[in-house]
Amino acid sequence: MASDLQRIAIVTDSAACVPEPFRQEYDIRVVPYRLIWDGVTYLDGRDLTPAEFYERFRSCRTYPTTAQPSLSDFLDIYRDLLSRYEGIVSIHVAERLTTALQVARLAIRELGSERIRLVDSHTAASSEAFVVLAAARTAAKGASLEEVVAAAEECTGRVGMVFTMETLEHLHRGGRIGQAATLLGSRLRIQPVLTVMDGQVRPITIKRQRDQAKAQLLVELKRRAGDRPLRAGVFHADAPQEAQELLEAVRARFECVELFISEFTPVMGAHTGPGIVGIGYCLEHRETRG
Repeated sequence: MASDLQRIAIVTDSAACVPEPFRQEYDIRVVPYRLIWDGVTYLDGRDLTPAEFYERFRSCRTYPTTAQPSLSDFLDIYRDLLSRYEGIVSIHVAERLTTALQVARLAIRELGSERIRLVDSHTAASSEAFVVLAAARTAAKGASLEEVVAAAEECTGRVGMVFTMETLEHLHRGGRIGQAATLLGSRLRIQPVLTVMDGQVRPITIKRQRDQAKAQLLVELKRRAGDRPLRAGVFHADAPQEAQELLEAVRARFECVELFISEFTPVMGAHTGPGIVGIGYCLEHRETRG
């Protein structure tokens, strides 16, 4: 539920994988991507549970495709929120990865409203979620439209992610592989350690073993965070035990202001395949403690 002080509504997309408790607490509205599989269209995060999706993904001979949220999805949510709030801040996955922001711009143009602002998170998954939460927490204090936008945009400079995955095949098939394409030619079985920078997937290093890759995630996070407190969201696709183990390792090694696990929605899983595990983070300001 939004606070009584809140004047600005927050919108994001299903690629942010914002955990349900946060969506409810801050009344965050989520525009769903679409999953198309064997001629049937599913709304991301609504029509298929992650468990159902990954079970089918592992056994099915066909692959799903994905589509952006529709113009009507944005229009319906924006119209509803404009009737109840002074303004809207709409925060979305990196524009270099998808065209959701372009669709949102078309919706704003059709509505002719100056009360809606768009923010490119320049990332996805739990890193995007932290940008959304920064905006939502600012809005909950009664902040203005400009103040909420400023909080979200400032947060984009403090978030990032590191992750490893079982195969690059699905990223390649979906056209999201970015600079990690340089690893495709290897004939060796590798465990890539990757990040997203400037809206592109980029390789950090490669390891031969899964455990080595997961250990490297912690090394890379330490390199980036140092001794600063941080917020961390461990994300995974059908790898709950590994995610829990990684969460405990993050808890033990870092000063975590906030720590949670989020599971990839079916649309996110369609691009990565099962087995991805990683850490999205938001570095706190150095003076922040607790």
